[in-house]
Amino acid sequence: MVSKFRSEWSTVLSHLVLAAVSLHAAVSSVQSSRGAAAGFLLQTFAAITMLAPGLNTHEDCLAGAWVATVIGLPLLAFDFHWVNGDRSSANLLLGGGMVLAVAGDHLGPEGCSVAGQAVLLVVAVTILIVAVFTANTYGMWGGAMLGVAGLLSRLEEDRLLLLPKEDVCRWALAAGSWAYCRALHTQRLQWE
Repeated sequence: MVSKFRSEWSTVLSHLVLAAVSLHAAVSSVQSSRGAAAGFLLQTFAAITMLAPGLNTHEDCLAGAWVATVIGLPLLAFDFHWVNGDRSSANLLLGGGMVLAVAGDHLGPEGCSVAGQAVLLVVAVTILIVAVFTANTYGMWGGAMLGVAGLLSRLEEDRLLLLPKEDVCRWALAAGSWAYCRALHTQRLQWE
């Protein structure tokens, strides 16, 4: 009973933290990085959907997570690449996310899961590469945390560090979102 109570509070808290961090990142980056702000906002809505009574059906959760993954994360990567002058990679990542969003109904549950993982890891790796070449420490941390969230979600274990696996992934995603927000601001300051 206590374990179930702790697990439920852990889940609610991880959603709240992810929503708060993503909302803060969206608000603080809206003036300088509208694409990233939209990506952060999609993450906020996906996290809040889980907390709203009546909206947290399994299908709603999957739809919100799908949109936040295949559109929101490429929007973050788009802005990061664009600011660093890599316009072709920025367009390729965003275009790929849009194609996946449209094709999502035709992929099936397992296909959506694999495509979501692929988007998450591609975004993490490309931002990590740009961050290494531009010496952006926040970008490196953001890429690493997003990669950790993607890799942890593929593990077979149900619990990690005494918490449900999904909660640990959300904590990693929240840390990565905070780092990406800082990385975007750092990059914008370097280019101004």
